[in-house]
Amino acid sequence: MSNLCNRYSKSQLKKNIFSIKERRLILSFYKYFSIKDPQYYRDEIYKFFFKNNVLGRVYISYEGINAQISILKNFYFSMKNFLYNFDSELNNLRINEALSHDKNAFWVLSVKVKKYIVNDGISNPSFNLKKVGTYIKAKEVNNMLNEGEALFVDMRNSYEYKIGHFQNAIEVKSKTFREQLKKVVKLIEYAKNKKIVMYCTGGIRCEKATAWMIFNGFKYIYHLDGGIIGYVNDAKNNGLPIYFKGSNFVFDNRMSEKVSNDIISFCKQCNQPSNRYTNCKFNLCHLLFIQCDNCQRFFKNCCSVNCMEHI
Repeated sequence: MSNLCNRYSKSQLKKNIFSIKERRLILSFYKYFSIKDPQYYRDEIYKFFFKNNVLGRVYISYEGINAQISILKNFYFSMKNFLYNFDSELNNLRINEALSHDKNAFWVLSVKVKKYIVNDGISNPSFNLKKVGTYIKAKEVNNMLNEGEALFVDMRNSYEYKIGHFQNAIEVKSKTFREQLKKVVKLIEYAKNKKIVMYCTGGIRCEKATAWMIFNGFKYIYHLDGGIIGYVNDAKNNGLPIYFKGSNFVFDNRMSEKVSNDIISFCKQCNQPSNRYTNCKFNLCHLLFIQCDNCQRFFKNCCSVNCMEHI
């Protein structure tokens, strides 16, 4: 049997991606459904993706599939056909196209079997993941924002919210989605009979979040079809105004995608406007933080003088 894992160093993989001249597309997709044999799923997807120079990460579990990948542009329809025919559950799978494309977004292909595709911490056996909120597209999102009656709830981590969000959206302060689910019901319990619109990057977290809210007695629950990425692409395609302000945090080497010209966050070190996330260059720290270009040069990509002295 062929080796179904990466055999090259990260430095070699990085060098390889920089040498490729063809345009790449950054895509994401997910679906919650029952997978009886995740390992088989993992191996078959890995073999096909590896053979066709797909990069990125794919998580597979008994509850479904979650992927963020980079592909050669001319491979798009072949990949769709493979997924649609691989399992009837994936037929007509929604595939989100990123707001910006950078061939350096991913350097390696990682396909893993996980316990969950999104860790939620929900243990109640009566919870029904299939009973989700109502999907809404950009036009209805904008109408709800303009009317001002619905509560918009951001179901991303605090560091994601910091660089971009809908105006007046409620931040559920947390570092993980699991933490958010514990907090959000109590946080907006006063609004059980109001319209609540939940959103995240691509929609996967809000599938569970809206189902959780409905399970806890909230009556009018909505979520953005395709998340922030789906909303922005839909608004652009239909000539609608985009009300999301700032940048959309992404979990790849790009770190963020620009949505609007607004810079709503600030450099950790000088407090000047900046939306540029980086990880501290000192490997024993590796803190994720916002750093402007000037501080990047002065601190040499580090979060502090102390870390700078150790590189």
